[in-house]
Amino acid sequence: MGALSRLLELYPVQTALEVRCHFGAPWQLDHQGTDAGAGIAPYHLILDGECRLDVGARTDIVLSAGDIVLFPAGTPHRLHTADPPAIVPSLRESRNSGPLPILYNDSPGPYTGILCGQFEFGGADANVLLSSLPELVHVRAAKGEGVAMLRQLMSMLRTETGHARPGGRAIVSQLASTLFALVMRAWIEEGSAPGGLFALLADARLSGALHAMLDAPEHPWQVTELAATCNMSRAAFARLFQKVANTTPAQLLAETRMAKAAALLLAGRAAASEVAEQVGYQSEAAFSRTFKRHFGIGPGAYRRLKNR
Repeated sequence: MGALSRLLELYPVQTALEVRCHFGAPWQLDHQGTDAGAGIAPYHLILDGECRLDVGARTDIVLSAGDIVLFPAGTPHRLHTADPPAIVPSLRESRNSGPLPILYNDSPGPYTGILCGQFEFGGADANVLLSSLPELVHVRAAKGEGVAMLRQLMSMLRTETGHARPGGRAIVSQLASTLFALVMRAWIEEGSAPGGLFALLADARLSGALHAMLDAPEHPWQVTELAATCNMSRAAFARLFQKVANTTPAQLLAETRMAKAAALLLAGRAAASEVAEQVGYQSEAAFSRTFKRHFGIGPGAYRRLKNR
């Protein structure tokens, strides 16, 4: 199993598609953002036409058909036409029999089609994924053979959300569930990750160590042992790992163990002592202290809270 697949097992992401936009120029769509700690990341898929994006200090980022933009921290942003007028025509919502509501306007200019939704990372449980992503993830799915499946998925979503058809809602939900994995794979293959966990995924020099930790987080990995999986010296491996991942092997191993522990606690009725052993802790007390430091509550309280 690949490292990205392992990560998405440890940190599952829920996907929702919320609205399909049919806009004639001029238009403007403002997103007020989400709470930084909520683990909610809005995204937009540009199906047809083009538009501009303003986010943070960056303005007039050109988005074309096939582009996908994701906002991991829920940063407020604005999508708009190239030269919006002083007064932008109002947007209206139509709830037809299709799988998604339609947001539209009556402007006569060139058409832009957008799908809008959000990824839910599970809040603080997914800090490793979220902290590895920048304010804006921009994937240009119209370019390159490496994102062919992503282009195909967008084409299917365009078709299924365009008309009311039998089973449309279920099909759209199933298609959307694969979206995050394909977006992340395309982004990694573009070489766009600036640093952190996703940059580590893209670095062939360190892939042996990452696979080892994800495959067996319970193993008491030492830096020398991990360096050997990459055919590197201990010193060279430690320097490169820190530079690429923005963390140490020990810190990443601890994060991985906690993610696996959380998944085990929610998946069954295993006692904390059993979970501790499965993630590499010989002492239940040491495991409980580490878990509480990571999640803010102990293993038992975490299970009760999440299973309510």
